[in-house]
Amino acid sequence: MSAPKERIPVVVLGATGTVGQRFIQLLESHPYFVVAGVGASPRSAGKPYTVATNWKMPTEIPASTASLNVQTCEPKNFPTCRIMFSGLDSDVAGEIETDFANAGFAVFSNAKNHRMDPLVPLVVPLVNTSHLSILDTQRKAKGYPKKGFLVTNANCATTGLVVPLAALQNAFGPITKMHVTTLQAISGAGYPGVPSLDIFDNVVPYISGEEEKLEIEPGKILGHIGSSGFVSQEIQVSAVCNRVAVLDGHTECVSLSFERRPPPSVEEIEKVLNEYIAEPTLLGVPSAPKNAIIVRKEVNRPQPRLDRDANGGNSVTVGRIRKCNLFDIKFVLLSHNTILGAAGSSIMNAEVA
Repeated sequence: MSAPKERIPVVVLGATGTVGQRFIQLLESHPYFVVAGVGASPRSAGKPYTVATNWKMPTEIPASTASLNVQTCEPKNFPTCRIMFSGLDSDVAGEIETDFANAGFAVFSNAKNHRMDPLVPLVVPLVNTSHLSILDTQRKAKGYPKKGFLVTNANCATTGLVVPLAALQNAFGPITKMHVTTLQAISGAGYPGVPSLDIFDNVVPYISGEEEKLEIEPGKILGHIGSSGFVSQEIQVSAVCNRVAVLDGHTECVSLSFERRPPPSVEEIEKVLNEYIAEPTLLGVPSAPKNAIIVRKEVNRPQPRLDRDANGGNSVTVGRIRKCNLFDIKFVLLSHNTILGAAGSSIMNAEVA
């Protein structure tokens, strides 16, 4: 998308939740978009946003949004808006997002409901914006109006993972197998989220549905568009997901093997990660980070408190790159789960589309 002459009115659905609040925060003073509507459940409808939401962001509610009345999530309630950002829970997101696409909205979703649809692009903006080229085919197949379409972004942990994977594959060829262990922040569970008695002084070694997402989503993101939709890349992934007592920032410990023999050296991998440039950066869109990947040489980095906000939370930080005794290489990565891993990716997708 080229910079519009006037800011485009957008609606945020699920606006009172954790991801919805992050959308509101990130869209304040955005050069392309202006929040003109907020949607949530019927119990919040009719109330000013500042009354309906239990605001948890570290900044104040934007004044322009605070006075907006919350509406139910129906297209008819937002006649001036062209774009819908969805922070809806997956329990309700599927049908609502389809209704908005059918009403001619450009829908950018964080929910899981449509991610594996073969005609819906699953886009991590630092990796595969080329997949947006399927949208004309999607419109025709699903009967959406001219400006209606649906784009999803990936699970929060998948998003951070696939950025270095894409850089490595572009340089060294296919990755054949991978093991990843995640240490995921509590904000990923929304609000009120994990009870304090469960997470304080504790690690919870289970997040419902998370391991399955990490094991299937990278294949679609790293795959290609075939004659009848997306064709996933074959890659064996074993994932173990843990919830930890960190507010924001998902840490992931990754071990992987390449098809290439001999595999690339640690020095070659560091060089490729340092030099990786994502498409949004080349396009110069507002949310694009200067460096999609930041490589840290310190032995104790990355860390959530120190690295999650790199480049406004839109970069992935990689460290501890070293040889692996079982696989070819191993490293640790960190990404901000509610910015790059959620609302930030949706906004960057819209900037590109």
